Amino acid sequence: MPGISEPSRMAVIFDMDGVLVDSYRAHFESWLLLGKEFGHTQTEAEFSSLFGRTSKDIIQTLWGPNLSEEQITQMDERKEFLYRASLKQSFPVMDGAVELIDALRQAGFLLAVGSSGPPENVEICLQGLGRVDSFAAIVNGLEVTRGKPDPQVFAVAAERLGLDPSGCAVIEDAPAGIEAARAGGMTAIALSGTAPPDRLYQADIIVNSLRQLSPPFIADLIRAHKLEQKPCNW
Repeated sequence: MPGISEPSRMAVIFDMDGVLVDSYRAHFESWLLLGKEFGHTQTEAEFSSLFGRTSKDIIQTLWGPNLSEEQITQMDERKEFLYRASLKQSFPVMDGAVELIDALRQAGFLLAVGSSGPPENVEICLQGLGRVDSFAAIVNGLEVTRGKPDPQVFAVAAERLGLDPSGCAVIEDAPAGIEAARAGGMTAIALSGTAPPDRLYQADIIVNSLRQLSPPFIADLIRAHKLEQKPCNW
């Protein structure tokens, strides 16, 4: 495809929630239900500020640091059960997601998923998209020890793809994810909607829809990011 050179040395790492799956409402409703069961009234502003972090991190933030590991695990499993139940009722594919995946694969990009969610969530989402075989690497929240904004999940994805981080673009909707991509030395593409644009300022670019992205456009972003990272020799 014109505009892409050496595509096999470029990759796009997708966050799952809010990027491939329009799961914001399903997550919010599952946290509300969990709060009712475990005694915490959560506002949408509070939820939005924590979106993108692991469920266990959020539970510790909302319910305090004195919970036992057993309590955290119990609450985490319950929350994710409620979330998956919501997805099974109505699976909300993000507009333009399938088309972008197909275009990137046709252009020769390697694709990966880097999600903070548990493997069951990632699996149900990829099945809903009908594109499980499109991804050369899939990393879920149980495969990392540090959640976003730490770049570990994206670094593991790049390693599994066999690529240097500088050849990877990350598409994220959460500030913590954008921060993680930048910390990992990757091109950061922010999809607005979950968080307001002013909270995504660290991204290389902010788009309002996946339909604004194309293989040549992403390839140019990666090249530009690589140039910015090169030290000046004069």
